[in-house]
Amino acid sequence: MSDLTKAWPLGLHRKNWPDYLAWLILALFVLLFFDVYVSRSLQAWPDIWKQPFAFVTDFGLSDWVLIPSLILVVLCAIAGRLLAPGPWRRANHELLLVSSFIFLGVGVPGLASNLLKRLLGRGRPAEFDDFGAFSFQHFLNDSTFQSFPSGHSTTAMAFCFVVGFLAPRFFRLVLIIAIMTGVSRVVIGMHYPTDVVAGFALGMVGAYAVRNFFAARRWLFARLPDGRVRFRGVPHLRRVFSRFQRAAR
Repeated sequence: MSDLTKAWPLGLHRKNWPDYLAWLILALFVLLFFDVYVSRSLQAWPDIWKQPFAFVTDFGLSDWVLIPSLILVVLCAIAGRLLAPGPWRRANHELLLVSSFIFLGVGVPGLASNLLKRLLGRGRPAEFDDFGAFSFQHFLNDSTFQSFPSGHSTTAMAFCFVVGFLAPRFFRLVLIIAIMTGVSRVVIGMHYPTDVVAGFALGMVGAYAVRNFFAARRWLFARLPDGRVRFRGVPHLRRVFSRFQRAAR
């Protein structure tokens, strides 16, 4: 997973994805037997242990990523129409691509998660006493039956890989925060562990899919002869920032 230049994570590729999907389903099935025990054990932690997780859980909200990135997309699109050809316009185009990648890299997996939530309609841990851990109300637009997969976990892991693709040196730090976000969803009683695992998988694969979509069009990323994908960088944007830094001194 540390080699973020691979086309897909964990050895996944177009030919073996059915095997990976089967293994994921099997893993989730096995984890189901521990869902209630782990969920209730973490919820029983003392409040002082829960406080850090209650704080970090909002990292999984998508608004703080999607709204600023969408605003940047709109502003850059407008600026692209107004700027004359030259270094400023090229820098603006790179910023447009970066903000678009962040928006889609987080938004597409998040949208898929929300659709699956409503399609499957699994009851949250709060509904356990009345309905059990395996109660499903399909197509019910009720948040109490939108437990699987965890949307916060999907968003956190998708953002983790989006950051990793653009700035690999920050990947491990954001990965730790993403994992803590997923755990927090169990600690505060909003999800079962299987919801979190599924959200992590969806966020990771979704971020890779968006990156590969960009690479196929040579937007920000380039596909190498061996199939790996590398970040092309934003040289024009860097030059503009360097000018600002020199002017500020």
